[in-house]
Amino acid sequence: MTEKEQARAAWVLQALRQSCQLLKEYEQPVYLVGGSMRNLLLQRPCVDWDIVTSGNIPDLARRLADHLGGFYAHMHEKASRVIVKHEQQELTLDISPLQGSDIREDLAKRDFTINALAAPFTGVIALIERSASPGELRASLSEAIIDPHQGLRDIATQTLRATTETVFQQDPLRLLRAMRFARQYHLTIEAETARYIARDASLLLQVARERIHEELYALLRPEGSYENLLFLDTHHLLTALIPELEPARGMAQPSLHHWDVFDHSLASVEMLEKLGTLLQQSPEEVRCSELNAGEHDDLLELQQMLQEAEQQGIFSFTRLLSPPLKVAALLHDIGKPITQAVDEAGNITFYHHPQAGVPLAQQITQRLGISTQDKRLIQQVVAHHMRPGQLSSATVTPRAIRRYFVDMGPNGIYVALVSLADHLAMRGPEPLTIHWQRHLATVRTLLTRYIREREQILPPRLIQSEELIRHFQLQPGPLIGQLLEAIAEAQAEGEVHSKEEVLWFTEEKLQHIRAQQEK
Repeated sequence: MTEKEQARAAWVLQALRQSCQLLKEYEQPVYLVGGSMRNLLLQRPCVDWDIVTSGNIPDLARRLADHLGGFYAHMHEKASRVIVKHEQQELTLDISPLQGSDIREDLAKRDFTINALAAPFTGVIALIERSASPGELRASLSEAIIDPHQGLRDIATQTLRATTETVFQQDPLRLLRAMRFARQYHLTIEAETARYIARDASLLLQVARERIHEELYALLRPEGSYENLLFLDTHHLLTALIPELEPARGMAQPSLHHWDVFDHSLASVEMLEKLGTLLQQSPEEVRCSELNAGEHDDLLELQQMLQEAEQQGIFSFTRLLSPPLKVAALLHDIGKPITQAVDEAGNITFYHHPQAGVPLAQQITQRLGISTQDKRLIQQVVAHHMRPGQLSSATVTPRAIRRYFVDMGPNGIYVALVSLADHLAMRGPEPLTIHWQRHLATVRTLLTRYIREREQILPPRLIQSEELIRHFQLQPGPLIGQLLEAIAEAQAEGEVHSKEEVLWFTEEKLQHIRAQQEK
């Protein structure tokens, strides 16, 4: 344990001692329960301390907050939270009312046996103080614990077991909690519990979207989110959450693709994580990577561009590997099942699948409780993920670069990187080809122009819409937007440099438009 970790542990223990001073005077039994007990027994960090007792919970929480010099916060129903802070450290005590007449009835209402554990709060803190090692603490706790559902046995065998067969029917969010616990604590889901999950999977969409969002993001946040998605699918929960993915299962793709549409969608999440992780490694590791292609170390140059973008505040590696980007990678081809066609020669096509996927992505992100900002990013990935690859087949013109970033702004960086993950997922275990080199070089060029030469491709306007309307006696409407866009392109390409030149350019454009209208 580092010196910093030792200091934090000492401060937390001191705060818990102070809590005991007040709670010893409380007239009702006070228990440490649930996740707190589980984490102590698993020798995992205990971030939140879960307490149950009877009586006036809000009043007790307020008194405890005052006693510790912390803050009181109402949670839900009668539950309350106490937050104590000290030198960038934080301790959270969640106090809830006892469910039932005693602690055993309370534990019977909990989800899994490993969470249906309790011990007197003051007794647990005394054991923590007396124990010389985590192993000694675990042994001492095992003797003092209240364990009516054999949670200690399941902790010892690393088993996740439901307390009753109706736990998921009582609260279907527990289906996702089961996935998170199993992955986080490396647990095997007991056979009957797995059967209950499969039976009740369809109930998941009855849960409030905010609660689903929190659990889903918890599964997508850490490394290994691809494996977490596979785990969800193994237990029939991925397509319970996103039924729009089910038609993609087994759907064949053109010969360049190694996977079907469903497996390709999941593999894109894996490749995004692989690419994002690699780009944060040392330059030497990036240079030696099999993904580095071309004569000019394109991936290494891309890494340098992204580091500059991060310094400018228009990009973040954390954001690149965040849950919203992983959802975007998962959904980027969501329009393929409704656009698949096979021509007379047997060729498979998915024409216009990005456009077809946008409304589907909108309904999925709405259902999953995703924020407005994240929805916009996901929809941009779905709508535009093909564009960098399409640019790879031709010379990347200044006009194409400008239009790309006019449409997406800084999010165009993320869209381009998802397009690279899409390409890698397309190949699967097959060797990369010259097409990867071209795609990577195009993305490097796109990002270089935007990050280093942004004012050239997106220069400040030389004229405003009000001036156009006044000077040419026009009416507000779509024509003004068309003229401004044409002026901006001409400015970016060096055709106009001053307001006077803009006015001459606009006059010519208007003459051309009027001539077309007269035909």
